[in-house]
Amino acid sequence: MERNIFLSQKEARRLYVIGQTIAGKLTVRQAAELLNLSCRQVKRLKKGVKMMGTAFLAHKNRGRKPKHSITAEVRDLTVSLAIGKYRDANCEQLAEFIAEDYGIIISARSVRRILHDAGMPLKYARKPAKKRRSRDRMPAAGMLVQADASPFAWFEDRGPMAALHGIIDDATGKILALFFRPTEDLLGHFMALLQMLLNYGVPKAFYSDRHSIFFSPKKDKLSIEEELAGKKAALTQFGRALSELGIGHIGARSPQAKGRVERLWKTLQGRLVIELRRAGISDIEAANAFLPGFIAKFNARFGKEPADSEPAFAPCPPMDVLNLIICQKHSRKAAGGSTISFMGKTYQLLAKNGPVLPLRRGAKIEVLTHLDGTLSALYDGTPYVLKELQANTAHDSQASAQAVKPAPKTPYSPPATHPWRQPLKRPRKRPANPGELYDGFWEDVYAI
Repeated sequence: MERNIFLSQKEARRLYVIGQTIAGKLTVRQAAELLNLSCRQVKRLKKGVKMMGTAFLAHKNRGRKPKHSITAEVRDLTVSLAIGKYRDANCEQLAEFIAEDYGIIISARSVRRILHDAGMPLKYARKPAKKRRSRDRMPAAGMLVQADASPFAWFEDRGPMAALHGIIDDATGKILALFFRPTEDLLGHFMALLQMLLNYGVPKAFYSDRHSIFFSPKKDKLSIEEELAGKKAALTQFGRALSELGIGHIGARSPQAKGRVERLWKTLQGRLVIELRRAGISDIEAANAFLPGFIAKFNARFGKEPADSEPAFAPCPPMDVLNLIICQKHSRKAAGGSTISFMGKTYQLLAKNGPVLPLRRGAKIEVLTHLDGTLSALYDGTPYVLKELQANTAHDSQASAQAVKPAPKTPYSPPATHPWRQPLKRPRKRPANPGELYDGFWEDVYAI
């Protein structure tokens, strides 16, 4: 029984010519010239159509399901994961998760086709590329790094809002550091900086926005006269750390200027959120422990090879030197008794062997607040331990108990004999002649 086969326009024309040849209206040579085939091929087609009919001219696999086609079970699994466990994932990421968790190798293009056939809208549909002039990547890793922070609902509705602090290399696009904090702050950027230094080294230049953590807000308020006079705004704590490390600091004037790290946030907000959900992580501490493995996986997937294979990172300083750089420094002056005051408390400097360091009054001391919250001090470039002076509360309470409180003062009231309380004397009668003495003259003299 001949099955119904849909023929293309080319196949339909062949069928008509071969039919005319079978009917004797065309010779084999004439049919070969019309179809641009050899006589041998025309004879083969003529014989096949006589034996099998129209189906002979169609490809034998037409209408059959390929052996390597995606099964209905895999299609249903892909759709269920796209609307459930891995919702909001793009096609590339969804294909990676299916391969890792279920051992099913499926391309991102196939995932896209399956979701499209299921009528699911694609959140990350490709858009036509915009015409823009982009800056070329740096030739070597470590020549320029870009830093920023992204406050976002990284834990969705399972945990609190958090700010992810990150650093990315401009040449390779690899993540150099990531660290979560409740909000964007100095500690978060310090931790990301320390992570990069320990893992890669010291870069040549550091590119960031003009947040007050990186640059003093007074920097742009200096007048021309002040700039000509050589006056400079004080460095922030982060800017001072970069200066001590010998890293050049560049401030971006717009988000587009540091597009490498801005695009990183868009990628992470699509990928890292699902990775954290997949791992069941809903707090900052567990997320920070999860980040190293994610960074290695991300860099292996998206990292680029630089034009120059020799990295430009300088060697990382020793940890004891980093502790004196990546910290907050506050200047204080020594008071009497070789003491300094900091945050409402009084401290003394202790040398390595234990005794208190004698300080002259007015000596400049730098108090260091380290990343773990501990305090130390620098005097003439030498680090010292700070010892807090505790007030002797027992002695003070005993002395206050023994002290006699003075009686409260009462308003002064003059006695009755006070001249202010005496009645006014009547004025004496003056004599008519100036040379005569008035009555009571001598009494007045004796009274004086």
